[in-house]
Amino acid sequence: MVNIDAPGIVLFDMDSTLITIECIDELAALVGQKEQVSAVTEAAMRGELDFAASLRARVALLKGVNEQQLQQLLAPIPFSRGAEALVRWLHQRGWRAAVVSGGFTWFSEKIAAALQLDAHKANELQWRDGLLTGQVIEPVVDAQSKADYLRTLATRWQIPMTNTIAVGDGANDRDMLEAAGMGVAYCAKPALREVADWCIEQPDLMQLADYLAALNETN
Repeated sequence: MVNIDAPGIVLFDMDSTLITIECIDELAALVGQKEQVSAVTEAAMRGELDFAASLRARVALLKGVNEQQLQQLLAPIPFSRGAEALVRWLHQRGWRAAVVSGGFTWFSEKIAAALQLDAHKANELQWRDGLLTGQVIEPVVDAQSKADYLRTLATRWQIPMTNTIAVGDGANDRDMLEAAGMGVAYCAKPALREVADWCIEQPDLMQLADYLAALNETN
């Protein structure tokens, strides 16, 4: 069981977890491709498609998008309810908080800065002359990469894996939830719920703080 009174890590997924949107779907909307891209996103999150292949296919549809269009999605940043309060709560207790995403560094670095997260990792989009080329720089951050990143952070900060928590919502988060000392499914797809140690059913991340506080009071 995780111990909130000892140093630990919470590693969050980004899209539909720390923030309320799927960035790639909203980017696709800007170029009239949302319906097509959203269908692929949903299938990937259910675990029906290979994530890396599906990501490449979706990014190809974003060719020609400019940075100003990306900026529209973060004005303001659509944080999930409780995200900012939960990160503050964790930091007050000496815990680290980080984000890992199958989305994009363009978003993750801004979200990490706004929340004062301790680390972030995501896919990098390829740009040429200020426009997206429709390609993602390899290797793709997939489910295995997310689990590996959790282990990397635990080693970096000398935190036992037993005191790590992973929070996500889709099939691409499955490996990191299984690797963590505690896996939390946040308003999640069935593929993730079945491997989670605990599920947040309502869209409020501060429920995790309440759960951890109660859990440690009883022990």
